[in-house]
Amino acid sequence: MDPLYAEGELLTIHNAFHQGQYQKVIDFDTSSLSAESILPARVLQLRAQISSGHAEEVLADIEGEDEVPDLAAVKALAQYSIGSTTEAVEEAESLASTSSDNMTVQVLGGTILQAAGKSEEAMALLTKHSGSLEAVALIVQIHLQQNRTDLALKEVQAARKWAQDSLLVNIAESWVGLRLGGEKYQQAFYEFEEMPVCQAVAEIHLGRLPEAEAALQQAIQRNLDDVEAISNSIVLNVLSAKDTTELVESLRSKAPRHHFLTDLEEKSAMFDQAAAKYSARVAA
Repeated sequence: MDPLYAEGELLTIHNAFHQGQYQKVIDFDTSSLSAESILPARVLQLRAQISSGHAEEVLADIEGEDEVPDLAAVKALAQYSIGSTTEAVEEAESLASTSSDNMTVQVLGGTILQAAGKSEEAMALLTKHSGSLEAVALIVQIHLQQNRTDLALKEVQAARKWAQDSLLVNIAESWVGLRLGGEKYQQAFYEFEEMPVCQAVAEIHLGRLPEAEAALQQAIQRNLDDVEAISNSIVLNVLSAKDTTELVESLRSKAPRHHFLTDLEEKSAMFDQAAAKYSARVAA
């Protein structure tokens, strides 16, 4: 069972991380934590640093600690975030074969493998979890990316039976709600109250673009390196017929392998391919 989902000493830092309050996580006082909570708390703090654009510092911090599977997984995530994708994927695959029962390996390894387009490997690793809400949330995300809303909803409903009113289950349910639409948009908006980026996405679905812009600006003011806020700002600017050049360059400099950029490159290549066929006909 996930030690982070229930009421306990890690609940505050866990919830802060998943609400995107990364500085709060980094500054969290771990001096009074029990011995078994020190490593999970440190992992969350390292992940918060990575999410705040400080992957290089994380790599320096954990240098020489690869023998700890949790920290080896963090290292792989940091490598992936700075563009060292080959090394990161190789490390994730290695950890999946040697430490697949480790909760951090499952979550971070699954994150890396999915980001690298290895969905089957990611799911194989994530489904080995024993009551990990983070694993559940990632499985839900993968199902949604594969347009299997039915499976995502089924996963949330199953987790609700044992996790009840956990923050992560509520968040995952709201992701599904954004895909289902209708009144679910407003429900998701209320659930995302402490999460400006997610709330902005709900605002966009509700057609409230100025409110979405305000929420994204709030997120960026909180953290200038918030790549999710930047990527969603790009989407908002497209919808608002505004220039996106500066935002795209900002995202590229902070997270060169961000899923938005890789998807944009893929779609641009597909468009150029299709356009070339018509150009050839015109030339003929």
